[in-house]
Amino acid sequence: MNMRFLNVKSVVKSVAIPLIVGTFLTACSSDGEEVAYQEEPVQILYNRALAQLNNENYLEAARGFDEVERQHPYSVWSTKAQVMSAFAYYQSNKYDQAILAADRFIELHPGNKDVAYAYYLIAISYYEQITGVGRDQKITRQALEALQKVVRRFPTTEYARDAQLKIDLTRDHLAGKEMEIGRYYQKSKHYVAAINRFRQVIERYQTTTHVPEALHRLTESYLSLGIKDEAQNSAAVLGYNFPGSEWYQDSYALLDENYLRPKVDEDSWLMKTWKKVF
Repeated sequence: MNMRFLNVKSVVKSVAIPLIVGTFLTACSSDGEEVAYQEEPVQILYNRALAQLNNENYLEAARGFDEVERQHPYSVWSTKAQVMSAFAYYQSNKYDQAILAADRFIELHPGNKDVAYAYYLIAISYYEQITGVGRDQKITRQALEALQKVVRRFPTTEYARDAQLKIDLTRDHLAGKEMEIGRYYQKSKHYVAAINRFRQVIERYQTTTHVPEALHRLTESYLSLGIKDEAQNSAAVLGYNFPGSEWYQDSYALLDENYLRPKVDEDSWLMKTWKKVF
């Protein structure tokens, strides 16, 4: 999912700072010989990194902002440079470095006005690493957790609004992974294992686009095991909530082939879960 995130001008606006004269220090080389070392003014370092950022040389910009903090850790511009470094690493697709930099900024400056952005940057860095459902979904789960943290901590911000949209997409992705595994088990005739996966979609991701198919696959799998009541119940829930769905048409036809009709079972786990969620 390679989607650049919302505009954050208030955080990464291009503000240069006035120039002052630098100072020079000496340092020892590895062979003991003194070599000239220039400790440059914070203004020079910051403005140089900012120029790299404006020229879209993001990795160089990140390193430049890191140098601001290294040389001038107590400057007010060091604090700004920390969050700018995280942003620049993100822009260069160095997601791990972006997450580490943003995490460090949060730890050092929990009350800073840019902390909401730092949390959002962590979330979006995970989000953009989400891969296809055929791969391990650890990153997807980390993205979901980080996005939910943004919404929970900063509910009135623009970051929370964007994070909420991405939460829905992330949950749909996780549900898709469960469906893929469930279909594999079903094809292999491991129906109990398949049912457990389809149940996960119903119980944990009931607002996603995968629910109609999950209900149909439950109907198929229960019929394959000869559990007719649960098959009828799955089809009934599917028909009531998604009456125009092709999945319901397939479930109804499958029941009809077995001389059955959709029928609600109030004692079923499915009905209890459905009522609990809705």
